[in-house]
Amino acid sequence: MCLLLITISSKAQHELKRPDHDNLPYYFGLTFGYANMGLHTEKDPRFLQYDSVLSVDPGTSGGFSAGLLATLKLNNRFELRIAPQLAIGGARVFTYSVKYPNALEQTIAKKTLTSTLFTFPLQVKFNSDRIDNFRVYMIGGLTYDADLASNSNERNAEDLIKLKKNDYAIEAGVGFNFFLNFVTISPEIKIHNGLTNIHDRDPDLKYSNVLGRLSSRMIMFSINIEP
Repeated sequence: MCLLLITISSKAQHELKRPDHDNLPYYFGLTFGYANMGLHTEKDPRFLQYDSVLSVDPGTSGGFSAGLLATLKLNNRFELRIAPQLAIGGARVFTYSVKYPNALEQTIAKKTLTSTLFTFPLQVKFNSDRIDNFRVYMIGGLTYDADLASNSNERNAEDLIKLKKNDYAIEAGVGFNFFLNFVTISPEIKIHNGLTNIHDRDPDLKYSNVLGRLSSRMIMFSINIEP
């Protein structure tokens, strides 16, 4: 009797969940996550000619994201995936050291640009062999980003630098499939690097004229749910 119980328990532990999932030609899902947003900065070549700002340091801020997934099977290893998402609550932050602050400023000035990003990535997914109910995968691709807050009244303040609305980026990451009875849960982490200069430079603004190229940077952690 004990041997029978042990055998049944062992089979239950190694029961293959969703065995026909890999045979689906396409499938859909939802994604929820956290995006840490920042900027890679390059100083303007004439930075040393401007004596009003001594230094500028970019910072990062996090926001939450949610979106959809659509995956198309190409073969047993490769899949094509689109994952449109909306990331809200994040910001791009700059900390300036100001040599000659005006009456309303301090020597350390912090400027925060709130962001609401719509991202539309096109990704290629490479799957490893499935080990029981677990699998590792890698993803990479291109994405289009739209900053929906670029025209907001807050961002159009005279003392804030301006960022362009549209951007393109490359993404790369790794994830893990956990196959359950009725759903696949996939934690995933991605690095997101912008390809274009999103700085709308204003030579008359001291917070803008010291900067040259600005490129978006994000680290995104997601939980994907595929019914």
